[in-house]
Amino acid sequence: MGIETMKPAISIIIPVHNTEAYISGCLESILTQTFENFEVILINDGSTDKSGAICDKYAELDSRVKVIHKGYGGVSSARNTGVKFAQGEYIGFVDGDDYIDKNMYKELYDLCEKTKSDISICKLGRKVNGKLINEGQDSFIKEMENKEAMRELFKGVLYRFSLCNKLFKRKCFENIHFPEDRIHEDLSTTYRFFANAEKVVYTNNIGYIYVKRENSILTTKYHEKRLDAFIGWDEILEFMEKHYPQLSNEYISSFVYGCVDNIYYILDQVKNKEDVKRYITNLQHYVQKYYKLILTNNSLTIKYKYLITLLNYSIGLLLLSNRINKLFRSK
Repeated sequence: MGIETMKPAISIIIPVHNTEAYISGCLESILTQTFENFEVILINDGSTDKSGAICDKYAELDSRVKVIHKGYGGVSSARNTGVKFAQGEYIGFVDGDDYIDKNMYKELYDLCEKTKSDISICKLGRKVNGKLINEGQDSFIKEMENKEAMRELFKGVLYRFSLCNKLFKRKCFENIHFPEDRIHEDLSTTYRFFANAEKVVYTNNIGYIYVKRENSILTTKYHEKRLDAFIGWDEILEFMEKHYPQLSNEYISSFVYGCVDNIYYILDQVKNKEDVKRYITNLQHYVQKYYKLILTNNSLTIKYKYLITLLNYSIGLLLLSNRINKLFRSK
């Protein structure tokens, strides 16, 4: 009878696509973690550079590293593949061009175990032009039951929808898949993971470092694919209305803030007038669907309700209002 191999406590899933300049730094930050009982699942998602070879090299150096090579399917496809092969009791995600603090997974694992939580969350650090920002706060830990954790998710003060600064118990993934052929996949799934969690714990210690890149899909000029977020929002609002109607102030406000941010990005970054009108019309469709809920929301200021009302009734008036605002700002 053979000896049964002990399963890892944590599976860390990393989608890799043409990140040869960054993947080694990312992996070094993971393999030097103070917590050691994990597996790293690298999904080489159709890379055309040396990323796949670098992944294979690390698999030869460290038995905890597994590599799956597949044709390009996008981040959601890669994550779904990783979850399918994951052996750990907990699942975490890292993007191949970011890195993590050496204590991140020890702290997140210990928090889950100590507090009997299904999700643990650390603060997301941001590195811009080589400098780590948003440091220097007194450390604290917050334990939350299901509804409070969901409320905080939509408030977006302590944490937001990003997957990578969170550790999830396997049960959170039951009957949930990342939507393929869509960006903003975190937005489309994180709230579902939270719905499956009885308890969540948060620490404001920075663990995950997001590195802002010039050519990132979210830092480049506004493009039509960014509107995928509102396919996700449509699903979110239907789900929340059914299961968490008492959190309406939070999730409707979060939806509206997303709408207004996108309006500003479109008007500021998209030069083609036909594209502007088409993108704004897409937003209008979702706003009209939920307009009554927006108007009766007690958390939104008059400014936000005014902008949403313009969008709801007249794209022409919204565009005219923007031109008038630009004229006043230029004086």
